[in-house]
Parts: sequence; C-alpha cells; structure tokens
Amino acid sequence: MMQTGSSVTGDQHPPLPMPLEEQLCFALYVASRASVGRYRRVLAELGLTYPQYLVMHVLWERGPVSMGELAVALRLDSGTLSPLVKRLASSGFVDRQRNPQDERRVEVFCTEAGDDLRRAAQGIFVDFRDELDFSGGEFEALVHSLHALAERYG
Repeated sequence: MMQTGSSVTGDQHPPLPMPLEEQLCFALYVASRASVGRYRRVLAELGLTYPQYLVMHVLWERGPVSMGELAVALRLDSGTLSPLVKRLASSGFVDRQRNPQDERRVEVFCTEAGDDLRRAAQGIFVDFRDELDFSGGEFEALVHSLHALAERYG
C-alpha cells in the first residue's frame, strides 16, 4: 500500500548505482558547459553566439554549402539551423541564395564581413587548446573518443 503525505528517509531507498561525479553523462555535461562558456565570453566580443560560431566555422572550412550540408555537418535539424543562419544573415556575416539549378536548394556563404570575422576569430581555438595544457596526444585522443561516443548514440 502506498502512503501519501509521508516522507521517506534516505535509508529506505535502494542505493544508487554510482555517485553523480562518476557518471559519464554528468562529466560530459559539466565539460560541455565549461568549454562553451569559455568560447561564449570570447565570441561575445565578435558578436557571435557559440552555435553561430559553429555555422561560421563550417563555412570557413568548406566555403559555400547548402543548408542541408550545413545541417549534416553540425548535426542540427532545420528548425534549429534556419534561425541561426537567418540571424547571421541579418548581422551581415552570411548570405543565402537559391541554387539556380535546383530552386529547392539554398546555398549559404560568407560575406566580406564574414571573412573579416574569420581573421578576428583565428586564434580562438588555439588559445583554448593551449589553455587546456594536455600532454602529447591527449587532446586529439579526447576529441576522437567524444566523436566515437556521439557516433554510437547518434
């Protein structure tokens, strides 16, 4: 019979399988918040949010891409990506254009201001990696492991 209105003491619950501090999901959550927070402070000076920076980074790496290619690269759905690109366009960093051969396909590309932003953002990643002060291949191994984890669940 279930009691209502009574409080259950800690020793009446089954033990938890492991402490929060030892759980992978919590470690990923904390690390993600810390690293994105670090980027956020620097990117604010450039007028970008972290998700906008990711869009710009794909464009800087690959040049013009379709919205579909951008969605795949960032693992975002169109409902999330479209407003990001729209805000970047209203800020003057990107432009969008329908592909003349396929009107359904929208191409996204950097404007001159977007290219200037690339120069301003050039050292962000290097500074962040250097701050972490990992030895040898620790940084690359961590990135590889995180991508492998995402592939298993994604």
